[in-house]
Amino acid sequence: MPIVAKGSYKGVTAGDELGCLSQGQAMNRTFSVYLDLVRFGAAFLVYLYHSNQRFLSKNILPASNFGHSSVIVFFVLSGFVIAFVTATKESNLPSYAASRISRVLSVTVPAIALTVLLDAIGRSLYPEIYRYPFDQFAARIFGSLFFLNEIWFVSITSFSNVPYWSICYEWWYYVLFGMLTFLQRKWRWWAVVVTMFLLGPKIVLLAPLWGLGVLLYHWQAPRNKLSLPVSWVMALISTVGIVAFHWYDIGGLGTEWLKSHLGEELHKELTFSKFFVGDYLLAALVFTNFAAVRNIAAAHDSALNAIAAPVKYVANNTFTLYLLHQPLFLFWAAVVRGDPVGHTYWIVVTVLTLSSVVAIGYFTENKRFLLRDWLLVRFSHSARLHAGETGRHG
Repeated sequence: MPIVAKGSYKGVTAGDELGCLSQGQAMNRTFSVYLDLVRFGAAFLVYLYHSNQRFLSKNILPASNFGHSSVIVFFVLSGFVIAFVTATKESNLPSYAASRISRVLSVTVPAIALTVLLDAIGRSLYPEIYRYPFDQFAARIFGSLFFLNEIWFVSITSFSNVPYWSICYEWWYYVLFGMLTFLQRKWRWWAVVVTMFLLGPKIVLLAPLWGLGVLLYHWQAPRNKLSLPVSWVMALISTVGIVAFHWYDIGGLGTEWLKSHLGEELHKELTFSKFFVGDYLLAALVFTNFAAVRNIAAAHDSALNAIAAPVKYVANNTFTLYLLHQPLFLFWAAVVRGDPVGHTYWIVVTVLTLSSVVAIGYFTENKRFLLRDWLLVRFSHSARLHAGETGRHG
């Protein structure tokens, strides 16, 4: 049941989590800065991937073919961070729910509204660059608001905001992890199995990649048993492996192999999950890299102190950059209407896009704590009432 964009891209994230990660023994300052660098770098690679369009630049942009791979990095990183915050800060259901909901809705709701507005204006100025749907508003807005765009074999593009697909995966990973962590033992697996059945194969196929991040946080062996020299070797091998993965197009080879076994129609129905064969290998390389760098960072806890503040600043706008970059660069491209020969047009549009992200991010993800605190009061109150009712009837 696809409601997709003509010529839509093979993918990107969403969705990463939180800002500075410097609390807790498992997260020293150097590793925190490293993860924030990875977050911003992956988000900008996604931007390069989507903005690599010939109406913006006649020449192919460098490093512009890592969009989908960056989503896989985000998934592993997100699982790690959520495991970290539930172990150190969000140790009960009210705090977890308030933080997750505020983190996501503070950006997704404005992103949906702004995408419709920006698309409407941009289409009136430069309709030729909009190869994305602008119809079936009820289905697209409802699906986006409730993260239903990619359940089973539905694929609903959120207007020009193609990258929105990944938050529709990640939201449900938060839900599934919350069930496993906070529900009573007798209910948790039933709830998870039923939810996974309702979500369908696409979201479930990539869930283990997110789970690798959780495993990395809780698995003590890499920290306790790997020496510093071995960690350096692992970091080098994983980095070379990631480069080789892209150089030899392992992801492309994997999806072609899968297509030959599933058939073209079923393969197409998997949409953004059809790359999962290569994604699993890439996620394993990312897991290895993070495990190695965490050990190295423990021995060099102040190595990145000099850049910690600026890295934290850009990382705090990463979610807004990810979820709004495509509607924004299309809008600014329509407003500027420049010459794609050379890179001047692309640079101007990119500067305007990044400036808009900072301005919007100030009112969205950087104000999410207001929504979190409001939700936390209400969720905590409801939990106390429920506990009281249970006590009276117990």
